[in-house]
Amino acid sequence: MDRVTHCKVLLTRYEESRYPVHHVEKLTFQGVGNKDVYNITAPFFDEGKEIIAGRVESRDSEKSFVAFFEQAGDNWALMRDMPEFPLQDPFVTRIDGQLIFGGVDVSTDKAVRNTWRTVLYKGKTIQSLTPFFKGPIGMKDLRLGQMPNGTILVLTRPQGKKGGRGKIGFLLLSKLEELNIKMIEDAPLLEGHFAEGEWGGANEIHPLKNGNAGVLGHVAYFDGNGDRHYHSMIFTLDPLTGSHTPVEIIASRSDFLEGPSKRPDLKDIVFSGGAIRKNSRFILYAGTSDAEAQKIVLDDPFEKYEQRGVEDAISVSI
Repeated sequence: MDRVTHCKVLLTRYEESRYPVHHVEKLTFQGVGNKDVYNITAPFFDEGKEIIAGRVESRDSEKSFVAFFEQAGDNWALMRDMPEFPLQDPFVTRIDGQLIFGGVDVSTDKAVRNTWRTVLYKGKTIQSLTPFFKGPIGMKDLRLGQMPNGTILVLTRPQGKKGGRGKIGFLLLSKLEELNIKMIEDAPLLEGHFAEGEWGGANEIHPLKNGNAGVLGHVAYFDGNGDRHYHSMIFTLDPLTGSHTPVEIIASRSDFLEGPSKRPDLKDIVFSGGAIRKNSRFILYAGTSDAEAQKIVLDDPFEKYEQRGVEDAISVSI
């Protein structure tokens, strides 16, 4: 499509008028030995405690698990009484008062490639989480969010014949029990977001005051050397019509503190984990270079959209 903007152009636009960085810091985690904790969620509350879920992994491996951490002074301490899940890239939301937790399950069968899928759990608390849905094989970044009117927005990310390296689709549910594989696979794509050979995905859904959804995600591409480049991005979506604003980069790796990377080709990685909107600020929690977790405080990028509908901004319809 001629309206698709390449990631390098999006990055140039961002660098010309980037969001001011009010604060940035690395998060430190206790109780996991010398393992890395990255691709974290934003803090959330469970039974009165403020908690972060994070991907825990050795530097030389991608065999990971998700654990839960509570704040202990300036650090985040492993909650040893909490369950651990053999997943990557956790996310959380709440639907109808229940905690919805998910992550990426990666098959250990070496004879089969690309056997990852998003799995979802639900419960009143972390301790009571039970599995309730497995997404299509080969699909990461399946995300859910409940809108103010009670409907449930589902964002998908097919790859292959339908989605290339990864595009975002959407569908609406009236209740969680309606979710099924066919609906996800048939969900229409949001056109105009990712150029050929590039990809992106949703990481978190933020209901906006005007009834639309603010989507926090990532946009990415390979360079000529095969190195990956991931940037944090947002857009807004009218769940009823599919109208949406273009992708806007809100943070790149250079906005964060320098640090190690898992591999040289992963140095320029920002993976949006989650965010808290507070007092016109956007507190973004992210994984950096597949090795560390950081948080950064920006001006709230969704605030400008809450005063108008998606149709009043530059938008693309499916």
